[in-house]
Amino acid sequence: MTAPLFANRYPVIAVLHLLPLPGAPHFAGSMPDVIARMTTDLNAYKAAGVDGVIVENFADVPFFPDRVPTQTVESMTTAAEVARQNFDGPIGINVLRTDALSALEIAAKVGAQFIRVNVHMHPVVSEQGILVGRSHETLRRRAELGADVQIWADAAVKHGRPLVEIPLADEVRDLVERGCADAVIISGSRTGVPSSPADVQTAASATDAPVYIGSGVTPETVGELPRARGFIVGSSLKRDGVAANEVEPGRVQRFIEAVNALRSKG
Repeated sequence: MTAPLFANRYPVIAVLHLLPLPGAPHFAGSMPDVIARMTTDLNAYKAAGVDGVIVENFADVPFFPDRVPTQTVESMTTAAEVARQNFDGPIGINVLRTDALSALEIAAKVGAQFIRVNVHMHPVVSEQGILVGRSHETLRRRAELGADVQIWADAAVKHGRPLVEIPLADEVRDLVERGCADAVIISGSRTGVPSSPADVQTAASATDAPVYIGSGVTPETVGELPRARGFIVGSSLKRDGVAANEVEPGRVQRFIEAVNALRSKG
């Protein structure tokens, strides 16, 4: 069993949605501005007491279906290093759309504790075409690096559909037993869409590995997901609940209060 990363029950892992990075179509021309926005969001998360953060190239649309360019890796490494210098809790890396190898390289370099892999095994049809999981490469590269980095893999990943239908419980078991994932993420169909409590129940019953909520959770719904190990949250912490907006400190505080209430129930 993988060692837990968090001391608190129901850890809150907040997403640092980076502004468009160099090379992306909407990059505004200033990497310092990207870092400044990320740091402002990170400070709001820290002040409220989140347990972890994920650095993600959320605004680099349209995404590459496989490996991202070197300049994206370099930019995300710069951002992750700043996050590491300013945050003491666990840090994750998510290189969209599903570049696990680059995420591993970044995590190993900056001392991040986990990566999120949107497509780790079963092929998925998405707006980038057919995405094929490369768990065989990811696990071997992690061993080569000697990196103590957990792999958190999405099941029934958002913004995608399975190329071949497979029961959710079977997919979860495959991710953990055959793909050697350290944790499983359950999300809704799109960014900000709630995860199904029934899907969370199915996933948690299929494995002893931690199951995290990957999208759509709000202060009002945290109590509906008791089988989840923790919450990855982004959109609901932003102004107007829009993922592209800046973090709103009051929203973060309300979310933490709701999770603390859940923790107090034992």
